[in-house]
Amino acid sequence: MSTLPLVHISILDDHRLFRQGVMYILQNLPFETRVQEAATFQELLAQFAHQVPDVLLLDLQMPDISGVDATKRLLEAHPDLRIIVISMHSTDDFIAHMFKLGVRSYLPKDVDKQLLSTAIAAVMAEGYYFTDTISKAVVRGLNTNSPKQLSFQLPVIELTPREAEILALICKGYSTNKIAEQLFISDRTVEGHRKNLMEKTNTPNAVCLALYAVKHGLLAGDFNSMMPL
Repeated sequence: MSTLPLVHISILDDHRLFRQGVMYILQNLPFETRVQEAATFQELLAQFAHQVPDVLLLDLQMPDISGVDATKRLLEAHPDLRIIVISMHSTDDFIAHMFKLGVRSYLPKDVDKQLLSTAIAAVMAEGYYFTDTISKAVVRGLNTNSPKQLSFQLPVIELTPREAEILALICKGYSTNKIAEQLFISDRTVEGHRKNLMEKTNTPNAVCLALYAVKHGLLAGDFNSMMPL
């Protein structure tokens, strides 16, 4: 049985049929959910006045606001909101940009029950969910952006061998538990190294840590070989 508490979920999408399909999937997940749906951004804001959800499933194409602007406004007002983008748009630079804005995962429009369940559980437990496709898209997207757009203020820092191992796995989208299993260490040890890495790089979360790592070459030359195209 799942150890997740009741998860409050909102769906923002202007296509009724898609909302109904997602709601059907959410009713059959292996953890309890409470779901509300909105067809417009204004409708969503009205709902937020009564209940701010744990997770927002966000379509990027809305009639009254862009997905980028919606993300910015919502996270300014609710920094802890876990936004999972569900979109047909899959260009690398755009996916990288959305993660930089603060979304927690990015899924295809034809998402199935297993993928959606895994993503929601991961963002609730770990804060983020990366598939291999997402991780590679973020890295490729960074390479297409200018240094000015993705600049950080701190100089490149040096890592211990263990920190370098853990950083590479974080950038591949591995969860704390999966990293611990891979390196034969405890979850607590992984979290300690993750915290140290974020302090060293002055980054607030795993996505910004990955952005910093790629931008400053902290992953050395073997990162691409670990993420096959």
